[in-house]
Amino acid sequence: MKKIFEVARWEYVEKIKTKTFIISLILTPAILILFSIAPTMLTDQEVTHTKTIGIVDTSGLYIKGMKDKLSQYTIEDGQPNYIVINLTSKNRSLEDLKKSADKDVINEKIEGYMLIENAGTDSVSLSFRSKSLGNHKDVSRFETAFNEIRIKIRFDKENIKPYLLDYISQSVELSQIKIEESGRETTHDFLLTFFSSFIFIMLLMMMILYSGGMLIRSLVEEKSNRLIEILISSCTTNELLSGKILGLSALGLTQIFIWIMIGISLTGTAVVPLEAFNNILPILVYFILGFVFYTSLFVGIGSVVTSEQEAQQITTYLSFLLVLPIIFVLPALENPDAFYIKILSYIPFTLPSFMMLRLNISPVPLWEILSTILIMIISIYLMIGFSAKIFRIGILSYGKRPTLKELSQWLKEK
Repeated sequence: MKKIFEVARWEYVEKIKTKTFIISLILTPAILILFSIAPTMLTDQEVTHTKTIGIVDTSGLYIKGMKDKLSQYTIEDGQPNYIVINLTSKNRSLEDLKKSADKDVINEKIEGYMLIENAGTDSVSLSFRSKSLGNHKDVSRFETAFNEIRIKIRFDKENIKPYLLDYISQSVELSQIKIEESGRETTHDFLLTFFSSFIFIMLLMMMILYSGGMLIRSLVEEKSNRLIEILISSCTTNELLSGKILGLSALGLTQIFIWIMIGISLTGTAVVPLEAFNNILPILVYFILGFVFYTSLFVGIGSVVTSEQEAQQITTYLSFLLVLPIIFVLPALENPDAFYIKILSYIPFTLPSFMMLRLNISPVPLWEILSTILIMIISIYLMIGFSAKIFRIGILSYGKRPTLKELSQWLKEK
C-alpha cells in the first residue's frame, strides 16, 4: 500500500502543478457559466436606436391601431422604439407596393415592413419582410399588437363591449410544481432544470476528457523516454496502476471541491440559483463514480498506445460516449419515464450522466438510486481488473499497437 500511495502522491503533485490543470480549473466553469447566461443576457439586451418599420395594408384597417400599439415601446433615453410609417398607396396594386417596400428594405431606408394581406376576412395573414430574420422580440411585439387589433375589429363588428378585450388578453401562466412523497413541493423551472442538468453533464464530460487525455499523454511520454521501466523496477504493475487511478481520482476530487466552492459562492445570484443544488449529494456520488470508472478505462487503454496521435484518436472515440447523454437532455426533460432513458440509466458508460439528469427532472426511487450506485461500484471493480490485465503487458509494449486478438489473449492470461 505504501508504494501505491507514493505513486498516487507523485501523480497528483506532478499533475496539479501543470499550467494546463490550473487553467482548466478556472476556465472550465467560466466557459460553462458563460454559455449558460450569455444567450439570455444578449437576448434581453435592449436596442439603443429607433427602428423605422413600414406597414403595407390596402384595407387601412390596421395602420392606425398598429401605430398606437407600437408607440408604447421606448428605448432607454425615452425615444420611441419604433417609428411606424404607412407604405400603402390607394392608386397602386399590392404587388407594386411589395416591390417598392422591398426596395426600401434593400436600400436600408427602413428596417423592415409588415405586409397585411386579405384584411377584413377570416384568411387574413401577416408577414414581416426584412433583410434578416429579424429580432425575435420585435416580431413577438408585432404579432401581439396585430392580434389584439384584429380581435378588437371583430368585437366592434359584433357590438361586443370593448373592455372584454382586456380580459381576454390577460393570460394566466401555468406554473409547474414538483411534488415528492415526503410532501415537499418545488417550483419547476424548465430552463433552470435544463441548464443545471446540462452543466453537470458537461462538467463531467470535460473533466473526464481533460484528465483522461492528460493521463494517456503522460503514459505515452513515460513509455517513450523509458521512465516507465524505472517505475516498474520499483513497484509492481498493479501498484503502479492503482497509484495512477488513485492519484488522478484525487486530482478530480480537488477539481470538484473547488468547483463546488465556486458554485456556493455564487449561490442565490442570477448565475447560480439555489435550486441548482437540489439533490446535490446523490449527483456528486454519480459524478465521482463516473469519473473513477472512466479513469480506470483510460489507464488501461492508455497503456497500449504508442504515440500522441493514437492517444488523440482514442480520446476522440471515447468522447462520443460522453457526448451521448447531452443529446438526450431535451428528450429526457420532456419524457423522463421513456424506456430508453431508463435503459441508458443502467449502462455503466452512460449511467452517471443519465442518473444526474433524472434526479433533476423527477423523483427517483431510493431502491433505484442504491441499485445504480451498486452497479457503478461493481463496474469500477471490473474495469480496474480489465485495465490491470492490459496494463500489465501493454505498459512495456513498444512499437505497433496491439490488435484486438492480442488484447483478448492478454485478458485471458492470469
